[in-house]
Amino acid sequence: MLYPNQYNGSSYGDNHFNFYDDMMNGWMGVGSQIDGLGHAATNGVFYNGFKGKDFAKVDGLQRMGVEDYPPIVARGVMIDMAACAGTKIMQEGTAFNRAEIKACAEKQGTTIEKGDVVLFNTGWMNLLDTEPDRFGKVEPGIGLDGAKYLAELNVLAVGADSWALEVLPCEDPKILYPVHQELINYNGIYILENMDTREMAADKAYEFMFVLGPARVTGAVQMIINPIAIR
Repeated sequence: MLYPNQYNGSSYGDNHFNFYDDMMNGWMGVGSQIDGLGHAATNGVFYNGFKGKDFAKVDGLQRMGVEDYPPIVARGVMIDMAACAGTKIMQEGTAFNRAEIKACAEKQGTTIEKGDVVLFNTGWMNLLDTEPDRFGKVEPGIGLDGAKYLAELNVLAVGADSWALEVLPCEDPKILYPVHQELINYNGIYILENMDTREMAADKAYEFMFVLGPARVTGAVQMIINPIAIR
């Protein structure tokens, strides 16, 4: 935190105005965040066939940076996987795929449609205060077949109340972060992480208007966000 040009006791104007400012040097992908199209790749090739060596520079991405993200106002749906599993917190390593997502949505009376923002509640956010180390190492989440199913439905974004969205440990220990590849790399679908769905789950807010205006930091790969669900 800074006190620009005022450390000597000076102020601005006859009204003696003072102010503080902030400067940040840190990760953009912390807290509630969006993973954009320049985040995940396969063998150096990103979404739309762009090669990382051609557009990723030390001072930021030359294409697909945060400044190109559109504001999002869309139909949102929340699939309460924890409730469907009959638990408050799903166990780490628990994957939900096509069959589980379909069954839970049907149980809730919720449909997933083209252009939707789909959020999953697993209860994992409840560990932040009690078991932060466990929270940040493993998690329940979407499996690869679940990601393929959502891509087939042409959704806009997929998010969850966990730090990496997908199940960890991965379904195949030799294949790492395949859901990121499937959604971002192969289908151009944004990923939303650390979404706090606890109040939504308590209110059974399964359908809502999702609103997000991401900060436009030139060349950034990810961005801290504060989306809003409006019923």
